[in-house]
Amino acid sequence: MPAFLYDQIQRRFPSPDKVFLETGDGRKLTYGELADGSARMAGALASLGVAPGDRVAVQVEKSPEALLLYLGCLRAGAIFLPLNTAYTPAEVSYFLSDAGASVFVCEPHRLDSLAPVATKSGVRHVETLGVAQDGTLVAKADASGPSFQDVERGPDDLAAILYTSGTTGRSKGAMLSHDNLYSNAATLVEVWRMTADDVLLHALPIYHTHGLFVATNTLLLAGGSMFFLPKLDPAELLRLMPRATCMMGVPTFYTRLLQRPELTRDLTAHMRLFVSGSAPLLAETHREWNARTGHAILERYGMTETNMNTSNPYVGDRVPGAVGLPLPGVSVQVTEPDTGTPLASNEIGMIEVKGPNVFKGYWNMPEKTASEFRNGFFITGDLGKIDEKGYVHIVGRGKDLVITGGFNVYPKEVEDVIDSLAGVFESAVIGLPHKDFGEGVTAVVVRTAGATIDEKSITAALEVQLAKFKQPKKIIFVDDLPRNTMGKVQKNVLRDTYKTLYA
Repeated sequence: MPAFLYDQIQRRFPSPDKVFLETGDGRKLTYGELADGSARMAGALASLGVAPGDRVAVQVEKSPEALLLYLGCLRAGAIFLPLNTAYTPAEVSYFLSDAGASVFVCEPHRLDSLAPVATKSGVRHVETLGVAQDGTLVAKADASGPSFQDVERGPDDLAAILYTSGTTGRSKGAMLSHDNLYSNAATLVEVWRMTADDVLLHALPIYHTHGLFVATNTLLLAGGSMFFLPKLDPAELLRLMPRATCMMGVPTFYTRLLQRPELTRDLTAHMRLFVSGSAPLLAETHREWNARTGHAILERYGMTETNMNTSNPYVGDRVPGAVGLPLPGVSVQVTEPDTGTPLASNEIGMIEVKGPNVFKGYWNMPEKTASEFRNGFFITGDLGKIDEKGYVHIVGRGKDLVITGGFNVYPKEVEDVIDSLAGVFESAVIGLPHKDFGEGVTAVVVRTAGATIDEKSITAALEVQLAKFKQPKKIIFVDDLPRNTMGKVQKNVLRDTYKTLYA
């Protein structure tokens, strides 16, 4: 059997001459070039001795070559491990060591700072890949032929490991199989009615499940085309929108676009679908978008471990504040958190999911994996309800996870860094409603007696230890943190007290 996921994708390739992607500066990549380029990347990995099941960790900026590397990993039988480009060397070190990566690919200008980290973590080969079609891996790919005998990989073999926040603050590697990714993308093609005629506005990062799997895999299975943009640029999105048919984004995309006077019904007339996810979309944003454009944003619900679970319907009511109905083949239930007893409609409890989209477990964490499943269902950690029409509503997170701009931030990781600073007695990190980012990371800090540490000092310390998206947008100083009778900090009280901080 050839590499399962890539084989399913390639079976649906349109004409080799059809454009798969076009960058903002006009560079184009056809489906034929996609096949040849991914073969060359697979050949480059094979020349490094990459064997089936080896982990290839990648921390590079978004580029067509980065996508070719992802497909090349599939074809070489490797497990793709994308890393957020904002991660510091200290954070990268953990991921490389924990995953046991055999190859690490970084940007050319970061080689000097990251190569020692990779070597210390046991990585055998460190390669570079730049946005200007440069780097050592590109040279190796150029030296490889455009044909490659794909390594056999079955539906249950691992295609990727994506790291996500954990209840202890330690990131966990979610193991995603070829069929986890294929089945979910195929379902989204069906429910969102994606076709070869679609042109997608792609301004999402590709180290995240949203931009890599939801957007890219789905478009590939549909045989469509896309504008492949390096980042969110409202002016560029609006310039290209008349030539596109759909856009996938996080709530920040929509709030930023709503600030532009050019956004009108005429400008969006050619579009058929706007999708939002990765963070809660405010009902206010939903209504304002509809009023300005005549389009109803389609909100859906997914997570790193499960890909997509639910979606508002393509035809039918897209309910503001709801994340829609379970996708075909996916079962969603709400249970009493402690006992797992299913709850009735509109009762709030723990959201659990089951289906071919659900991951295989956490890398090297069998006990943690076992604890996250109950009666065949994955316990998401999200609190919600299912209404009488079957729509799923997310009301909170049992794990206090903060989702800001589509990125997951676990408070304890940030708290540990803040608490280590001289002058800090303790801290509590929470997410507060933020119109632009969904939630804003916020730190509530108690100083030690007589200390004068201020917001500027804490911010400066965090800049060198944590990725930017994890850094608090504001730091509040208090005399004491609220606690219950058991001494546990009541973050719900803090969230309620400061809920209008970013209003």
